[in-house]
Amino acid sequence: MRVVKTIPDIRALRQKLNGTVGFVPTMGFLHEGHLALVKRAKVENPTVIVSIYVNPKQFGPKEDFGAYPRDLNRDLELLRRDGVDIVFVPSDDEMYPPEFSSWVDVERVTERLEGAIRPGHFRGVATVVAKLFNIIQPSRAYFGQKDAQQVAVIKRMVADLNMGTEVVVVPTVREGDGLAMSSRNIYLNPRERQAATILFKVLTLARQLRQSGEKDAEKIRRQMTSLIQEEPLAQIDYVSIAHAETLEELNSLDRPAVASLAVRIGKTRLIDNMPLE
Repeated sequence: MRVVKTIPDIRALRQKLNGTVGFVPTMGFLHEGHLALVKRAKVENPTVIVSIYVNPKQFGPKEDFGAYPRDLNRDLELLRRDGVDIVFVPSDDEMYPPEFSSWVDVERVTERLEGAIRPGHFRGVATVVAKLFNIIQPSRAYFGQKDAQQVAVIKRMVADLNMGTEVVVVPTVREGDGLAMSSRNIYLNPRERQAATILFKVLTLARQLRQSGEKDAEKIRRQMTSLIQEEPLAQIDYVSIAHAETLEELNSLDRPAVASLAVRIGKTRLIDNMPLE
């Protein structure tokens, strides 16, 4: 496994590769959710590249950039074990030199849910992903369903800018009690960790209502909200039943939809979602 820190070096390696290249962009502190993306990429491509970069441009001024968990040596060992070929670990100066002044703004789909609560977040996400795609030129890039809005933003960017990368979405990997795997789960104390299971319970309720024939999106939102409010440690940021691609809120479930939510458990903000079929 090669560990590369500069853009010229990763480009030089990329030029020597034959066949398709699968790419998994991460912010490190890897868990089984990330490794599921790696495993899928390994099955579908002869070469797999993973990036580890905590992108400062997608964090707001009051968010947890400084405290975001990092353990590069552990991450590299996990990737080596899973047979990754190349790991790109750039510095901030490498990605954003002093003269940097170009940004990627994806409109509409970024204006709701996470985008409404975290202004500028998706500008940072779209910009760093566009840079990584330009640097690595992957055939396929792998993202988790857990970050459904991020996936929608990246798909829109790839389509609008005629990028040649195929975006592959991998189902959310969950703990035994349903909690979606996330690097931020480490912030939860034991009581909060138990309380956090409410997210999966609420999404399961939404899916069950849909499967039973319920088409009134507002009714489902109300029942989801009511269930969250039964958990005293949970504070709602949003509860959504939206179009799966545009993330516009729906009144009737007559189109592909996704139930999503953001909930604060103590000081930890968790997001999760579930497609409603």
